[in-house]
This record gives sequence, C-alpha cells and structure tokens, in this order.
Amino acid sequence: MITAICFINTNPAHISSAGNLIAQIDGVRSVYSVTGKIDLVAIIEVADHDQVASVVADQLGKIDGVTSTETHIAFRTYDKRDLEAGFAIGN
Repeated sequence: MITAICFINTNPAHISSAGNLIAQIDGVRSVYSVTGKIDLVAIIEVADHDQVASVVADQLGKIDGVTSTETHIAFRTYDKRDLEAGFAIGN
C-alpha cells in the first residue's frame, strides 16, 4: 500500500467544489480544507506508484479550479492507533 499526501491549491471560489470532487476519486481516503499557503490536503492510499500518478495527474489535477499540486510519498507511518493495537495483543 502506498500512502501519498497531496497539497492542492485552487481558485478561492472552487475550494469547496474541488474538495468534494477530489473526495470522490477512487484511492482518495480523505480531503481536508486547511489554513496557510495551500487550500486542500488529500490523503491518497493506493496499491502502487502508477496509481498515485493516475489519481494525481490524470484525475485530481484536471478538476476545475485546481491550480497546482505537490505530492509527497510516505515511507513510514507513526500512528498512535497502530502503537496501541500492538500493545493490546494478548490482553
């Protein structure tokens, strides 16, 4: 499983509509509107790097109002839920 974090800039009038359309793309786990220099953050979970390219370049980047994207591939996860589950084994 590949997890990618995609930072997305949009035209201000398209933040909500772009966010809703991005959330409907297969492989997109969640989309957040955020403060700061970017408008949206999408969490992408797919099987391989080719699917990351498909989600970002072929679909997400073509949504009306999206002006730019910056994608980061995760290589390690630090998740409190995973740590707690590990300690719960045998209880």
